[in-house]
Amino acid sequence: MSETQKTLTPIAPELVEKTWSARESWRVFGIMAEFVEATERLAHIRPAVSVFGSARVQEGHEYYELTRQIARSLSDAGFAVISGGGPGIMEAANKGAYYGKSLSIGLNIQLPHEQVANPFQDISQSFRHFFARKVMFVKFASAYVVMPGGFGTLDELMEALTLVQTGKVRRIPIILVHSPFWAGLVDWIRERLVNENMISPEDMNLIQVLDEPQQIVDAIFSYYEKRAFEPSAAEREAQLNL
Repeated sequence: MSETQKTLTPIAPELVEKTWSARESWRVFGIMAEFVEATERLAHIRPAVSVFGSARVQEGHEYYELTRQIARSLSDAGFAVISGGGPGIMEAANKGAYYGKSLSIGLNIQLPHEQVANPFQDISQSFRHFFARKVMFVKFASAYVVMPGGFGTLDELMEALTLVQTGKVRRIPIILVHSPFWAGLVDWIRERLVNENMISPEDMNLIQVLDEPQQIVDAIFSYYEKRAFEPSAAEREAQLNL
């Protein structure tokens, strides 16, 4: 029989579904492994600050240099710095911390483009799943520093605001850096979300907008003057339900 005369036996739909279900079930173990491995590697890191921003900003850009300065200031002040581990502002954050006194940590995500791990990491952890990576950013952070960025940066910002607002995680400083970049968004949140009762007026207090590296370090220390960097027992319990 010639190759052109051969016919393929169709796979029964129920077999396809069964195979897919089995793959989905086994995938859960991969997700569990990511959580366990990352938790074991990062559990001793305290205090730490998670820094977010665009992967597309090049070295020499004002945002890159500002991020590097902020991360160096945080590192020298005793904070480990956690970034997404990739290029751009993530690299700047890791670079600043790497040459400072505290640890530089990268939580890398496997993507078809843009994400290549930068070399300025004392601890590098790789993830296949965005949601597992997001939990680690929140779980081990004493503050969020959000630099200019795109959809991914906005996603991390809104995730943090939602978790704090709903009490799923403890309240931490959430600092937006470079006021000209964030002014439009902050105005929109106030004029639309607050004025149309989509959020409470006091929710605006979850955000700070600052511009200088030392202001950011001072704001974090000021927040923790009357409480410990470590989560309380109740806060740890809440984090188990993220």
